[in-house]
Amino acid sequence: MPADVVDHFIAAIERCDLEHALSHLTDDCEYDNVPLGKVFGRDAVRATLQPFLARYEEVRWEVRQQVATGSLDHGVVMNERLDRFRAGDSWLEVPVAGLFLVRHGQIALWRDYFDVSSLQLPAQPS
Repeated sequence: MPADVVDHFIAAIERCDLEHALSHLTDDCEYDNVPLGKVFGRDAVRATLQPFLARYEEVRWEVRQQVATGSLDHGVVMNERLDRFRAGDSWLEVPVAGLFLVRHGQIALWRDYFDVSSLQLPAQPS
């Protein structure tokens, strides 16, 4: 099911296993970080995510709501998440709405919508 592909992708991101996460993307995938712009292909996604994720000791993407339709050949997954990133004792929390198009068992489009100002405001300790 398309949701399983996205769930496995998110689990790899949370383990900070970027290479395994990238294996869930098509070679020509589009990653559209809406307020920051688009990149195309696994190498560009790696170049975008690697330096960002390297800043953090722990990553947690808490999926609050998720809906999926279609099949592994052509499916759509939408989720509402709280993406959390820990550096030392501080957490950065970013509310995100994500859209994933799954084609032939891989993510062909990954689009995240969020308020870019949330990247600059550290979360309160919980």
